[in-house]
Amino acid sequence: MPRIARFIRSDRQTVYHVISRTALSGLPIKDTDKDYLLGLIKRLSRLYFVDVLGFAVMGNHFHLVARMHPEDEISNSDIIKRWQDYYGDKVEMPTERMAEVKKRLCSLGAYVKDIKQNFTRYYNKKHSRQGFFWGGRFKSMIVQEGSTLVNLLAYVDLNPIRAGIVKKPEDYRWSSLGYHTQTGNKDDLLDIDFGLMEWNELDPKEIVRKYRQFVYETGAVDAGKGKTIDKKVVEKARKKGYKISRVERFRYRCRYFTDSGVIGGKDFVQEVFDQVKHLLGSKDERKFTPVGGVEGLYSMKRLGES
Repeated sequence: MPRIARFIRSDRQTVYHVISRTALSGLPIKDTDKDYLLGLIKRLSRLYFVDVLGFAVMGNHFHLVARMHPEDEISNSDIIKRWQDYYGDKVEMPTERMAEVKKRLCSLGAYVKDIKQNFTRYYNKKHSRQGFFWGGRFKSMIVQEGSTLVNLLAYVDLNPIRAGIVKKPEDYRWSSLGYHTQTGNKDDLLDIDFGLMEWNELDPKEIVRKYRQFVYETGAVDAGKGKTIDKKVVEKARKKGYKISRVERFRYRCRYFTDSGVIGGKDFVQEVFDQVKHLLGSKDERKFTPVGGVEGLYSMKRLGES
């Protein structure tokens, strides 16, 4: 039976909702695996011409909301810059393949395929296995920007609530609202241009606050699909005007004190890494994460994590 063609618009900027599920039983995507998958999304989003608007990485599937840019928006110099930023200055861009590379870096299918294939290689190596990890092709739908997009993003961010994993959506760090809250949108991974004029005239913090309010109010409604946000939690957030206090931000970032392998000043973390990196292999190059809300504090993940 032939594959059904995807709905793809390559002549203009288009937002897609992508869903992909594992072929394995249970919940095989553990916390460290979620970190790795999110890292892949971040890295590949610097190569491809895509704006990430939202995501949720769950135990057996992931959601990704992304805006792809058309080829006619992209110049050859844009391609070369992305290529060198990703692969390094020493890896020359094959100019005779410019058109081919441009087509690929503007392709939703290529972008998601790269995410899924890289994760499969990581997972199979980690668990000494072979074979498929993902259950076939990913699903995708075209999403209109504006109120439709905001409702979809809320649906994606409410996945951990409906699954009963957390009581507040921003408590889940592998979702877009959790990423906004816990990291302050580190490295500007997430685009907050939702296509709502009444929101986009405001400053970024206010847009995120309004979006958080929308997610809470939406999540309090029983739609018959899993759990809802407790009304007491919603009422408490309402009283605060849906703003995140400094104390709350620090609490969210306290996970570094339990999840890290090394934590301290940058020089200290580097010194310890140099002492133990032989355990990881000579090619391992770890990045140290600044702990938001605590000046001069950095962390490195545990040795068993990728």
